[in-house]
Amino acid sequence: MKKILTVVGARPQFVKAAALSPSLATRAAEVAEVLVHTGQHFDDSMSDIFFREMRIPAPAYNLAIGGGTHGENTGRMIEAIEKVLLTERPDMVVVYGDTDSTLAAAVATSKLGILLAHVEAGLRSHRRAMPEEINRVVTDHVADVLYTPSAASNENLRREGIPADRIVEAGDVMFDVVKRFAALAAQRSPILAQLGVTPGIFHLLTLHRKENTDDKAVLQRILAGLAKSPMPIIFPMHPRTKKMLEAFGLELPTSVRPIEPLGYLDTLRLISTASLVITDSGGVQKEAYFVGQPCVTLRDETEWTELVDTGANVLAGSNSALIAELLGSDPWHPRVTGLYGDGRAADAIATDLLARVANAA
Repeated sequence: MKKILTVVGARPQFVKAAALSPSLATRAAEVAEVLVHTGQHFDDSMSDIFFREMRIPAPAYNLAIGGGTHGENTGRMIEAIEKVLLTERPDMVVVYGDTDSTLAAAVATSKLGILLAHVEAGLRSHRRAMPEEINRVVTDHVADVLYTPSAASNENLRREGIPADRIVEAGDVMFDVVKRFAALAAQRSPILAQLGVTPGIFHLLTLHRKENTDDKAVLQRILAGLAKSPMPIIFPMHPRTKKMLEAFGLELPTSVRPIEPLGYLDTLRLISTASLVITDSGGVQKEAYFVGQPCVTLRDETEWTELVDTGANVLAGSNSALIAELLGSDPWHPRVTGLYGDGRAADAIATDLLARVANAA
C-alpha cells in the first residue's frame, strides 16, 4: 500500500482536489491519500462549504494557519507541514496551483527528499510582482513530476530547462470538475431564484487579487468602469475586497450588487447563466471558458494565455473606459474548444502517479 499526501489550503485547490481525490479513492487497494488543509482559507464560505458540496474527504490534518502576511504564513506552513511529513512518511506529495500553501509544501517536501508532484504546472504570467508567479515557478523547479494543463504550459517549462521526462500534459482537472458538476448545479442551485435574476440579464463579478484591491487608485478605476454597466452586476464579495473598500472609504457603484461568498454549485450556476463574467481569478477565467461564456479579466496579463489568443477572454486591466466598453458590448463566445484536454485529467494523473511511486520503490 502506497501513501500520497495532498496539501490544499485555498478555494481553487479544494475544487481541484474534488477531481483527483475521487480518482485516487477508486484505487484504494493500491494507494491511501492523506489530505492536509493548511487553513489558508478558513471560514465556512471560503472553505468548509466546498468540502460539503463537493464531497471532498475531510482533511486528516487542519493546520489552521491563516490571516498573516505571505512570509509569516509561508514560514509557519513549512514548519507545520514538515512535522506532518515526518509523521506520515508518504511516498509522494501532491500540490495544486500557485498559493502560499503550495509553495510551503513544495519547500518542506523537497528538503526531506520526498517525491513531489505539481498539478497545474507550467503556468506563467511573466509578472514576478505577483506572489502567485513566484510560488508556481519555485514549485515547478523543485517538483519531480509536473502535470500541465496545456501545450503552452509544456513549452514554458521547456524554456526554463525542465527535463521532458518530468513533464506530463494531463489536461486541466478543473475541466473534470465542471463536467461533473454543471448539470448538478443547474438542478440543485437555488441562487437565481434567491437573487431574483434572469439568465442572460446580469453580469457576474469576482474581484480579490491584491494588485487590484490594495491600491486605492486601481480599485477606483475598476469601480468607475463597472459603474457604466448597462446590466446589474452580481458580486460575491471576497473578504479582502470588503476590507479594502472599507479601509479606503469607497462605495460600490449602484450597478454592483454585493452578496456573500458562494459555494461551488451556486458560483458555477451564476457563471453559466451570466451575460458576461468579469474576474481577476485564474480559475473563474477557465470556468467561464468551459461553459462557453465570454470573460473580461481585470488584469494586464494572464497565465491562461490560450484564452486570450482564441478570443474567449479579453484583458481589461483597470482601464475604466475599456471595462465600460466591454460590459456594454454584445456578448461574444469562445470559438475554440479542447484547449485543456478531454475532461479526464484526474484519471490520467492518478494512473501516472501510481506508476511513478511504484517505480521509485
